Amino acid sequence: MIIDIRLSNFYSIDNDITLSLQAVNLRGKQALALKNNVFECGDEKLLKTVVICGANASGKSNIIKVIRFCLKLILNSHNHNENTVFNFEPFKFADSEKLSCFDIRFLIDGIEYEYSFSLTKTEIFTESLYFYPHGKKALVFTRDETKGKNKKDIYSFGKMIKRPLDVAESSSRKTLFISRASQMDCDIAKKVFSFFKNKIVPDYTDFSPIIFEESLRDNKKDILRLLKNVDCDIVDFRIKKDAQISKNLCITTFHKPNPLIPFDFDSEEATTGTKDLFKLLPIVFTAVKEGKLLLIDGLDKCLHTKVIEFILSLFNDSDSAQLIFTTYNTNLLKRFRKDQVYFVNKDAKGSSDLYSLYDFKNVKDGLDVEKAYLQGQFDAIPYINDLYDKII
Repeated sequence: MIIDIRLSNFYSIDNDITLSLQAVNLRGKQALALKNNVFECGDEKLLKTVVICGANASGKSNIIKVIRFCLKLILNSHNHNENTVFNFEPFKFADSEKLSCFDIRFLIDGIEYEYSFSLTKTEIFTESLYFYPHGKKALVFTRDETKGKNKKDIYSFGKMIKRPLDVAESSSRKTLFISRASQMDCDIAKKVFSFFKNKIVPDYTDFSPIIFEESLRDNKKDILRLLKNVDCDIVDFRIKKDAQISKNLCITTFHKPNPLIPFDFDSEEATTGTKDLFKLLPIVFTAVKEGKLLLIDGLDKCLHTKVIEFILSLFNDSDSAQLIFTTYNTNLLKRFRKDQVYFVNKDAKGSSDLYSLYDFKNVKDGLDVEKAYLQGQFDAIPYINDLYDKII
């Protein structure tokens, strides 16, 4: 599972920010009451959920956006060609030569791995992978394209990769070594690649119809049970493929007043909230059951607070599933430990800064965090009163 993610020079993010899912050793009544929000994996204690709050245009969504981009790059860069331009923007006020950097620490089978890379819009510059068998740091590979043109100068390897220079020769400045190595039957690269592919869900709206259909069918009972609990009148649904467009799914719903009459789920009469629930719920249940990390930008979009609280409880009751999400719903803050709450605030340069509630040492048990936040004690809010005074 994920320990932490570090980013710099992407979109509104200039300097290093770190989003940590590593649980702090908290004491007190709140930590005891929320003990289910933490799980153990190997030697690490990790958070099951992390919430990111902040004002409009502060950069909350950009954090999710960067992580999604980096994961997509890992999974697809072996398909890139010499004309590829990477689909992101560096911080607009940064030095033109400044590299954009991504670093992630995670656990596979209880063993820690650390993977990182840096790049510009057109080229990959550095890349590395380390792991910690028996708790000691060991090199898998490092890459530094500034050291010349000879692959032997650019790369350093540990003992985990067979014929590593064969992979290096096949890795252009557009291709991540880990991505290429996973396609060339390198065991440790395949293990890491598989982790990124199968253990992280970067966007629940971007699933293939085949996987989404499987998830709907596998979780049908749980979905219907939840819909009933939130007073939705849907009592059943059926799925079939569109005969004209093979990639599309047709969902037919049946409702309480007339349970025998089919209803076209994609019609304009179906509410946005219900459609969002149908997209989200199967992926949530799958993530919880299979111990995945799910990223959601705007969990409160079209969802009632009670539904969101139920989703959070699913993750907090799971063995190892994790959720990172952004929200404007400050009422949720009481459900989190101090180390689970993050704020995003823009500085004078327009750069997004990320910091944790835990960073504020004067936050004591019993504090109404929502009230304190809305009063501006942690910044990361729009100052409407100041604007109102100027307008009036």
